[in-house]
Amino acid sequence: MPKTLASVVTSCLLSVSAVAVAQQPQTPGAAKPTTEEALQALRADLQSSRADVVAKNMTLTAEQAARFWPLFEQYQKEQNVIMDEQLKSIQKYIDSYETMDDANALALMNAHFDRDARMNALRQKYMGEFQKVLPARLAARVVQIDRRLALATQIQLVSRIPLIH
Repeated sequence: MPKTLASVVTSCLLSVSAVAVAQQPQTPGAAKPTTEEALQALRADLQSSRADVVAKNMTLTAEQAARFWPLFEQYQKEQNVIMDEQLKSIQKYIDSYETMDDANALALMNAHFDRDARMNALRQKYMGEFQKVLPARLAARVVQIDRRLALATQIQLVSRIPLIH
């Protein structure tokens, strides 16, 4: 991994942790953010970090940039739907962790499988879309960077969640 990508991935992971800490009430008696507010803050942080990493690892002409960035923004909007569902699923798991039965454990795993399949399908779709505005190598780099960041973020998120018992 290029040094710039590695350092940005590290700072992305640190910012994910910072968002989680920032979501805790800072003053006694302060209102705790709703689950929806916390999810929106986390998603916004992840998306801005991803766009920043992509920008720092891509050299685009002005014409390429003008065509690519609106497409990347649309890609992120479609990712948001999948990410929101995953984050809500994680919250639901955390809330029911102590009382999870077999049916809920299977539902959780099936939701993970579905999310992974949907993310892969989205990346495949946008690989084709990115190739319409970028050379194949640059389009592949975008998807490669996005996938690496997603994997790193997944590790960060799931490492904080206890295994089903």
